[in-house]
Amino acid sequence: MRHFAIAVLGTFDSKGEEHRFLKERIEARGVRTVTVHAGTRGPSPFPADHDLYKEVVLSLPGGERDRDRSIQAVLEAGRRRLLDLFQEGRIHGVVSAGGGTGTHLCTGIMRVLPIGVPKVMLSTVASRDMSPVVGTRDVTMMHSVADILGVNSLLGPILDQAAGAVCGMARPTWVPDAGRRRIGLTMFGFITAAAEAVKARLEALGYEVVSFHANGTGGMAMEELAAEGFFDALLDLATHELADELKGGYCRGVGPQRLSPVPGRSVPRLVVPGGLDCAVLEFTREAVPEAYQDRPIFFYDFRSAVRLSVEESLVIADQVSARLNLRPEGVRVLVPWGGWSEADGPDGPLYAPEVSRALVDRLRQGLDPAVPVQGSDLHINDPAFADTAARVMHEMLEA
Repeated sequence: MRHFAIAVLGTFDSKGEEHRFLKERIEARGVRTVTVHAGTRGPSPFPADHDLYKEVVLSLPGGERDRDRSIQAVLEAGRRRLLDLFQEGRIHGVVSAGGGTGTHLCTGIMRVLPIGVPKVMLSTVASRDMSPVVGTRDVTMMHSVADILGVNSLLGPILDQAAGAVCGMARPTWVPDAGRRRIGLTMFGFITAAAEAVKARLEALGYEVVSFHANGTGGMAMEELAAEGFFDALLDLATHELADELKGGYCRGVGPQRLSPVPGRSVPRLVVPGGLDCAVLEFTREAVPEAYQDRPIFFYDFRSAVRLSVEESLVIADQVSARLNLRPEGVRVLVPWGGWSEADGPDGPLYAPEVSRALVDRLRQGLDPAVPVQGSDLHINDPAFADTAARVMHEMLEA
């Protein structure tokens, strides 16, 4: 393991004892360390391989007195430094420990590393909603339980576990098959049957399929990986995120990159309106907001799926056509007229074919003529529709 190295990243000016302990526990396992001080209040209290306070903060007008500027400068410099270290083969993972500010700063830096590079953050705030700091990356959050203020009989073992975790993660024993072309597939709970069937058919054709839940983060993660060259094609079976983004729903959180062309690459994309019949909102049948009391609703657990109106559907159609038109080559749309989710069918509570028709008609009007729109009379969860979707995706890749 001596050829591996782990970056120990943190605000050493406030958490020096703890990060030095992390460094020692990693080295005790026979793994080299590269220390990166990202503090903005003073230099590292022990010799650091990279002291961003000395290199960056002291060169700023006002120095550490302008805290916001200092943090932003260290964030940007830290990202460049960590990425350089990785690309040069000098680090194989990163670990950090911190409170609220340290967590946001150090996760903001470590997220620059590609997916698959171990990223461990031991944090006092790990028990809170960490979606803003984890984002679309594979950051492992560990709760420190106690405050990070000195190494003691409670915090010491947890710090040691963090050191062991990142060391273990840096030496994977499984290597994936690199010979198959990879397809990114979006899915959604109401079309699970469709996703499973499409995945099986594509795998039978020799492809590797990586699925992403269309929950806001999932779709954005797929777009980022496509931009990094990970995928040969994208099958957007679930575009439900756009409905929740419009209505502030449970699966919101997508940005303009969603459904936009992959930067610098030509990646075939097949788009299906899976889940675009509804927005998923967080209320139960006992507490239906007044604005939705006249809407068709599919109730389940603590969330409820509300049927979109014609007006809302037209807004989504315009968004989809605008994004797909940015680079229409290699894009196709496949519409299952029998229904777009398990709640959208002749016997379902959200069945409203006239609303779906309005969305697709508007989409046809707005799309570049170079984007084919193909229809199927089947329901999205019908196994025969999976056959069609897999066949069309395969044809796009072969072309």
